[in-house]
Amino acid sequence: MKNIVMLALGAFTALAPAPVLASAASAASVQVTVDSHLRPGETLKAGQTRRSPNGQYLLAMQADGNLAFYNSAKKGLWSTGTSGNRGATAVMQYDGNLVVVSAGRKALWSTGTATAPGASLTVQNDGNLVLYSKDGDPLWERRANFARLTSNRMLEPGEYIRSAKRQYILLMQNDGNLVMQHKNTALWSSKTAGNAGAFAVMQNDGNFCVHTRDEKPLWCTKTSSNPGAFLQIQDDGNAVVYSAAGKPLWSSNT
Repeated sequence: MKNIVMLALGAFTALAPAPVLASAASAASVQVTVDSHLRPGETLKAGQTRRSPNGQYLLAMQADGNLAFYNSAKKGLWSTGTSGNRGATAVMQYDGNLVVVSAGRKALWSTGTATAPGASLTVQNDGNLVLYSKDGDPLWERRANFARLTSNRMLEPGEYIRSAKRQYILLMQNDGNLVMQHKNTALWSSKTAGNAGAFAVMQNDGNFCVHTRDEKPLWCTKTSSNPGAFLQIQDDGNAVVYSAAGKPLWSSNT
């Protein structure tokens, strides 16, 4: 395998578990705010929101502790998966990290962008949530996972993982093919095209797989029996499944 490195466990911030979206009734119980930005130092408490300028998308800090994103039909599009933590708040920290913290000030979820002081979150008219640096560069967005995919995290059609330096993406295409790209050039794929609606998932047994929308496996890394394993998109263009201890288990050899 090419350019595989042993990873220190504390080197990256893991993302939250797969999203847990609340009901439409929960979304309706919040107080809608017209502002579309969450700026450095600002906090969203339970019941507080940010809304896109066109009024079609709503980011809500729910009473159950989940930070969730809805469209105008009150359909859940994304969440931090932090329900079950009443009293939690979302904080746009001065260091650039967006964090959901419990009532006891324990970090429950974050964007992992703590090295970008002055960054802010924007609820956009196109249905995306984007965290921009103070210079306007995108640092995080709801449709992408950055560098790492942890246990039980999924890539739905159109979603992707991007390397830390933004040069490579692993894209779950709408046609069912999982593709590693560099500047729109395909470097590797799972060869699962022709399966519209397929998705990729980093399973909690350590296997990274592409499934049909009916959850039939189409392709896997064959790395099961490794609970806690994760997928890393490296800055050298290589996709690697590492064990919880940082041992390489599979690579795209790109």
